[in-house]
Amino acid sequence: MLCLPRSFQYSQKNAVLVPAAALGVGGMVVCWLMSRRKAKRLEVGDGWWGSGERSLREKEDESIRPFKIETSDKEIEDLHHRLDRARYAPPLEGAAFHYGFNSDYLQKVVAYWRNQFDWRKQVEILNKYPHFHTTIEGIDIHFIHVKPPYVPHGRAVQPILMVHGWPGSFYEFYKIIPLLTEPARYGLGDGDVVFEVICPSIPGYGFSEAPHQKGFDTRATARIFHKLMKRLGFKEYYIQGGDWGSGITTNMGIKGAHPFSSFKKLIQVMLGAYVPWLVGFTREDVRRMYPFMQKNVYDILRETGYLHIQATKPDTAGCGLNDSPVGLAAYILEKFSTWTDKSFLHRDDGGLERKYSLDDLLTNVMIYWVTSSIASSMRYYKENLSRDPALSDNTRFGVYVPAGIAAFPEEITHVPCCWAKMIFKNIVSYSYMPRGGHFAAFEEPKLLAQDIIHFVRRVEQL
Repeated sequence: MLCLPRSFQYSQKNAVLVPAAALGVGGMVVCWLMSRRKAKRLEVGDGWWGSGERSLREKEDESIRPFKIETSDKEIEDLHHRLDRARYAPPLEGAAFHYGFNSDYLQKVVAYWRNQFDWRKQVEILNKYPHFHTTIEGIDIHFIHVKPPYVPHGRAVQPILMVHGWPGSFYEFYKIIPLLTEPARYGLGDGDVVFEVICPSIPGYGFSEAPHQKGFDTRATARIFHKLMKRLGFKEYYIQGGDWGSGITTNMGIKGAHPFSSFKKLIQVMLGAYVPWLVGFTREDVRRMYPFMQKNVYDILRETGYLHIQATKPDTAGCGLNDSPVGLAAYILEKFSTWTDKSFLHRDDGGLERKYSLDDLLTNVMIYWVTSSIASSMRYYKENLSRDPALSDNTRFGVYVPAGIAAFPEEITHVPCCWAKMIFKNIVSYSYMPRGGHFAAFEEPKLLAQDIIHFVRRVEQL
C-alpha cells in the first residue's frame, strides 16, 4: 500500500489486522502529506514497553546511537555444533512441499549453511548501511538510515519509512534501497524523485529490543515509528509496508472510522465471476480471485496454520525454534517458498533458489537466530489477533491520505481496488504488478521501486 500522511492518526479501536489485507496485498506503500489546515486529529498517546514500571523521574534518552552488527567465533561454533547434531525425518515419496519443508532439500540447505555460508561476510554486507539504536517508550529501536550519495540540483529528497513483516526483516530492503537512493543510476528516471530510506526493525524482531509488557500491537508500533521519524527531524514522509508492515503503516494513516460491509463483499463475490463490471471487478480481478473457494478458502487454510499457533500459544513453538537452527530455517524458509509462488508447492526444492539465493535466505534466518527473536516475533500475532480471534469486528477505519497499492499476482489472496477503497479513501494509483508474491521488495525490488517512484510523482503533482 502506498500512502502519504497528512498527520499521524491513532486509534485504540483498530485492534485487528485482517489477514486477507496483510497477505493479499503485497508491497503496500503508505505515504503521508502533512496538512497545513487545521483538522480534527486523534491523540497519539504514549506507552511503556520497558522492563518493570516506568520511572516518572527519569527522562528517556532520546539520543541516536550508531550501532554495528558483530559476530564472534563462539557464536559461529555454537551454530555449527547445532547444525552437525540435527536430526531429520524422511519425507514421504513424492511429497515435494505439500507437507511443509521437504527434509531431503532441507539437508542440502543445512549442508550449504554449515560448509559454505560465510556469516562474517554477510555481517559486512549488513553493515554497509548505517545502523542506529534509539530508545522509545522504554525499549531500544534498531533502524538503518540511508541517504542518497548525490542529489541533483534543485531536487528535494523524499524520506521514506519502509516496514517489514514476518518472517522477514530489515534485510528485505537491501536490494531496493539503492534503487530508491540512486534511481537514475539504475534507469529509474532522471533523478526527479530521490529518497532517503529509513528501515526499522519491529520491536521484538532482529536488533530491536522485544517489548517486556503485554499488549504491544500494530498501533503501538505505528506510534513508536512515528516518534522515530519525528526524532529524526521529519514532519512529513512517505511510508511503505507489506505483511505486518501494511498494518503498521495503515494505522499511521488512520483519520476516522467508517462502517465496513461484509454483506456487500458477499454480493460482489457471488456476482463477480459472471458480471464483474456490475460489482466493480476488472477482468484481472476475476482472473486472480476465481475459482473463489480454491483461491480464497482452501489456499488460505493451507497457508495460515502457523497464524493460529502464533496467535494463541506462540511461546510453545518459539522455544523449540529458538533452540534449533535447523527447525528455525525450515519454519521460516517454507514461507519464502509458497508465499513467493503457489506453484512452488509442487517442487522438491520449494522453488526457493528460483527467486532468491541461499545466502540471502540464510542471512534473514541468521538475523532471527543470533538475536534469539523468533519467539518475540511470533508473539506479535497474539498481541494483534487475540482480542478478536474471530475477526468479527465490524468497525474499520478510513485512510484519507493519498494511497497507492501494488497488487502482486502471486499473493495468497487478491484485494481488488473496489475493496481497498472501503478503507483507503484516496487511492492515487492501483497497479496490477506483472509478477511477484508476498516478499515484494526482496523478490522484485525493481518493480516495486518503479511503482513507488510512479506513485510519488503523482502525489507531488497534486
